Amino acid sequence: MKRILFFSIVVFVTIAGTVDLQNLFDYEDQNIPSYITHDNSFDNPVTDEGATLGRVLFYDKNLSTDNTIACASCHSQQFAFSDTAAVSLGVNGTTGRHSMRLVNARFAEETKFFWDERAGTLELQVTMPIQDHAEMGYSGTNGDPNFDDLIDKLSALDYYQDLFEFVYGDPIITEERMKLALAQFVRSIQSFDSKFDEGLQLTGNLTDPFPNFTDAENRGKALFLEEPEFDSQGSRIGGGAGCNSCHRAPEFDIDPTSRANGVLTELNGSINPEIHRSPTLRDMINPITGELNGPLMHNAQFATLEEAIDHYNNMGSNLSSVEIQQLDPRLRVGPFAQHLNLTDDEVDDMISFLHALTGSDVYTNEIWSSPFDLSGNLELINNPLSIDEPEVSAQVEFYPNPAVDFINIESLFAFRRISLLDQNGALVMNQTFDSSRNQQLDVSQLPSGIYMLRIVGLGDKNVSKKLVKL
Repeated sequence: MKRILFFSIVVFVTIAGTVDLQNLFDYEDQNIPSYITHDNSFDNPVTDEGATLGRVLFYDKNLSTDNTIACASCHSQQFAFSDTAAVSLGVNGTTGRHSMRLVNARFAEETKFFWDERAGTLELQVTMPIQDHAEMGYSGTNGDPNFDDLIDKLSALDYYQDLFEFVYGDPIITEERMKLALAQFVRSIQSFDSKFDEGLQLTGNLTDPFPNFTDAENRGKALFLEEPEFDSQGSRIGGGAGCNSCHRAPEFDIDPTSRANGVLTELNGSINPEIHRSPTLRDMINPITGELNGPLMHNAQFATLEEAIDHYNNMGSNLSSVEIQQLDPRLRVGPFAQHLNLTDDEVDDMISFLHALTGSDVYTNEIWSSPFDLSGNLELINNPLSIDEPEVSAQVEFYPNPAVDFINIESLFAFRRISLLDQNGALVMNQTFDSSRNQQLDVSQLPSGIYMLRIVGLGDKNVSKKLVKL
C-alpha cells in the first residue's frame, strides 16, 4: 500500500555560502505547542548564536579527516535528518548501525542517545561520531589523528575564529564548546505542523476523533492509543494495539523505561538485547514521496511500515524463550510474546494514522539547511565584532595610521594571519603566513573609511587595532 501526501512546500533561496551574524535565524523562540512537555535541553538551552555555530559545524566536512563527511552526510534534511541507506558511509568504511532520525530529538524524556543509549546526553553524543574511526576518523587510534588535531585544523579556518569569538567571547575552540553548539542546533530541529498537530489543536484531546482526520486515520489513532486485551496465551482478544505505552503521544518519544522490542540482530550478525532507544515516530514518512525517510530499526530491518507492524503483530514467531523473556513486559504475557492479531483493515488504519504524523516545514526550512555553497565555502557577513574599542597591545605596531597606500606591521610575536574587516564586520582582506613578524599590507584599493585590523598569532596571541584609510 502506498500513500503519497501532498503538501505546499516553500523553497527558500538566499545567498549561498553566507551566514549573516547581525540577522540570525530565530532558533530560541520557535513556536512549540503547549501540549509538548518533554524537553531534554536542561542547562544548555537553544540560543540563536549557539545554534548558528552548531549549524556550521553540523554541515562542515572539515570535521572529517579527509574532508568528505559531515554530520549532515548521515542525517539529511530532506529525509527528516535521517539516511535512506541502511548504513552510512564514513571515511574508513560504514557505520555500525543505521543512522537515527534527529527530528524532535529535544522533545524526548529519555536523555540518553544512540540506539544502545551509550551516550548519557546529547552533548556527549554529538562529538562521538567525529571520534569514530569508521565515521569521521578523529579517533586517535589506528593511526588516526586525534581531536586535538581537529581543533588545530578548525582553528586555521577564519570563519571559526570569528564564530567562536562571536558566540563565546574569544576565538578559542574546545571540544566542550563544540558539544554545546552542536547539541543546540540538533535540538532546534523540530516538526509540529503535521495533520496530527492540526487535529489536536482543534480538539485539545488525544482520544476524541479529530475533525480533520479521515475515518481510517481516526480508527488508526484509536488503535495506537488504546491498550490491548490479551488472553493467557498472549493473543489479543480486544482493545487496541497499545503502541502509545512505549511511543507516547503527543511527542511520540520513547518511554525511558522501555526495553528490548524483539529486533535483536546487529548488522554484524550478533545478538544484542540492549537496544532500547528509538527516535520519535514523527516524520517517518517523506511528504513528497510517501515513502519511509529511511529503513526502520537500528539494523534497518524493516523497509516498510507494514513490515514493522507485522513484527509487533506476530511477536514470538522468530524468538527463543530466552529472547521472549528479554522483551519489554508490555510486549509479552508471562512466557508468551504478544500476538496482536491485527486484521488487514486494522493494519491499513494504523498506517494511515502514522502517515498523519508527518509535517512539511522541517524538510525545506532554511534555518536547518547547509550554510555552505556548493564548493564548500562559507563567508560571514555583518560581523558585529566591535571596531569601536579594539584590543590595544604594545606588542604590535603598525604605521602609518591613517594610511593611504600601505601599512607596515611589526610584531614582537610571530603571527599567522592578518585580516581586515569593515565597519559592518565584513571580511575585506585576509592573508595567511606560516609564521611572520613583519609584513607590509597593500590597502591602496580599499575605499576610505574605518576598518579593524586583526592579527592572529601563534598560540594565544591575538590583537585587534583600528585603522583609518584615507
